[in-house]
Amino acid sequence: MIKRIVFIVFLGLLYNPFCIVAQDSIAIAEDIEEKKLLQFQEYFFKALSDKSINNYQKSIENLEASNEILPNNKSVYFELSKNYLLLNKTREAKVYIDKALNIESSNIWMLLHLVAIQKKERNFKEAIKTQLKIVDQNPKQRIELVRLYYFNKQYTDALSLINTLEQENGLSKNLKQLKHSLELRKGTIVKKEITEDLSSLIANFEKNQTTFKNLKKLLDSAIKSDVQTFHKYSKLGIDLFPAQPFIYLSRGKSLQMQKKPQEAIDVLESGFDFVIENPSLEIQFYNSLAKSYTRINNPTKAKEYLEKVKKIKI
Repeated sequence: MIKRIVFIVFLGLLYNPFCIVAQDSIAIAEDIEEKKLLQFQEYFFKALSDKSINNYQKSIENLEASNEILPNNKSVYFELSKNYLLLNKTREAKVYIDKALNIESSNIWMLLHLVAIQKKERNFKEAIKTQLKIVDQNPKQRIELVRLYYFNKQYTDALSLINTLEQENGLSKNLKQLKHSLELRKGTIVKKEITEDLSSLIANFEKNQTTFKNLKKLLDSAIKSDVQTFHKYSKLGIDLFPAQPFIYLSRGKSLQMQKKPQEAIDVLESGFDFVIENPSLEIQFYNSLAKSYTRINNPTKAKEYLEKVKKIKI
């Protein structure tokens, strides 16, 4: 009886060997993946070690080996970009940081590195655009924005932002010196023009609060030069123009600046319903929502909105 059972089992394995092969294949596949990961890590950490002793070219070679094993890794692209910048090869550095940002567009460390590349190329116009994205995530980075405005000879913008920083937190010694220099350069008229321009916009709006165009001009000016005024009129705007998406976007930004991300989310999601066939405005809403969700520690929702940005064609 026992011999008969053994014979039947043997026949079953002979004519249906798949179960054994399948198990062996899974084990082999797991071993291959683990081996690839170990090789990747070995090359990657060698690259970091080489960079630490200023052997940038060797670091690049190890990173390229890492990329061949596990392609499209943002950390590898980021490190490649850093090494190329240290070799003063800004074109290559830009290529690789762009690849990294295509994977994670809002990574603040990669954006800071991109600004460093753009400054090296003296492309201050693009550096300002990148720095504005950084400031959206970390308002403390506005000090670097002041410097970039100055380098790009946007003296009025630089002085306006310095005045805002002064109202909020006071100025460091360096910023005080820069402010003094800017006021000598442009004359005290610049400061007066900023104040008078905003004052006239407020006066025009107060005379006729039914004109949305006047409020938009006021908010566009206030966000640069007078944060408290921006807070006040963005809040008032929703009551006066409840179907204007720009007002909801402005109020959302205001709440973000006041470190109220959940309230910002509520306002932005309400206002998005009024956005109709305006890709540029959609992008601003999505980016603001992603920023707010990041601040309430909800990276899944933040990523969801950033993915939507990528799909919009302007």
